[in-house]
Amino acid sequence: MNRFEYTRAGTVQEAVQALAADPAARFIAGGTNLVDLMKYNVERPGRIVDITRLPLDEIVQHDGGLRLGALVANATVAYDPLVNERYPLLASALLAGASPQLRNAATTGGNLLQRTRCYYFYDEGTPCNKREPGSGCPAMTGVNRIHAILGASDTCIATHPSDMCVALAALDATVQVEGPNGRRSIPFGEFHRLPGDEPQRDTTLRHGEIVLSVDLPDEDFSKHYTYLKLRDRLSYAFALVSVAAALEMDGDTIRTARLALGGVAHRPWRNAEAESRLQGQPATEQTFREAADVILAEARPYAHNAFKVELARRAIVRGLSQAAAGTPQSQTDKRIA
Repeated sequence: MNRFEYTRAGTVQEAVQALAADPAARFIAGGTNLVDLMKYNVERPGRIVDITRLPLDEIVQHDGGLRLGALVANATVAYDPLVNERYPLLASALLAGASPQLRNAATTGGNLLQRTRCYYFYDEGTPCNKREPGSGCPAMTGVNRIHAILGASDTCIATHPSDMCVALAALDATVQVEGPNGRRSIPFGEFHRLPGDEPQRDTTLRHGEIVLSVDLPDEDFSKHYTYLKLRDRLSYAFALVSVAAALEMDGDTIRTARLALGGVAHRPWRNAEAESRLQGQPATEQTFREAADVILAEARPYAHNAFKVELARRAIVRGLSQAAAGTPQSQTDKRIA
């Protein structure tokens, strides 16, 4: 691990100033991802800015919804009574991710900013456009079983690892940030980037900006939802494919549909056309299959991950079926599809 300087920020303004003044600085809170990256020499910050003392660790009601402070632990969000009452999809996604020990340390803001678990990104001995722009992407012709089938580019086929973010995408959350030029709100669907020709940039954050909170809107998907995560093993594994489904039902008819996928793209994946087609339709397997076909029409699998296309199709149908029936996925269910 490289040598670095340490700064503890007492206010949000101090944190922003410290980061903005040093291009090699990084924020640290729970450290569940950054410390690993530093150990692997993937991240080599010259300065660590400790933000654990900032007053961003509360869950409060806001504009009819909830505001999750950036420093609220994942475990706290997952077991919060208001979250479970109003946004159980989010609680379910969090409980599907990581281990209890990591959920106790990981934060809301850190979850949004965690980086891909692509093998090549973590291996300093191999090229990686995300780690070193212009060096190449060996995943395209190498071992690519866990990689993207949607939204990839010729420079990167890595996937976003978060479970929490898939649920937040489906819930239309908003990210509040502050930087040298003041505060701004970022719709969740615009927070994470597709790789394009700048795969090293995971988000639309500007240099010096810090995540303050995640705001959940005043909507009710508490009855018809599910978070389905398909993975190699039940405990402590990242998703091959995950589905966050949130429906508003009128009898057997879908009034409103939200659907986000994880494990398939560089960011949580939503398809507006598929959601629109679900609205006003009967909650049948045929309806769900048609939505899956729309989402996966542009899938581009590689040598070792072609199985993800059919896995995602089945997961979408199953997730929507569970949501429509009001029988959310149990995170202890060992069946995969």
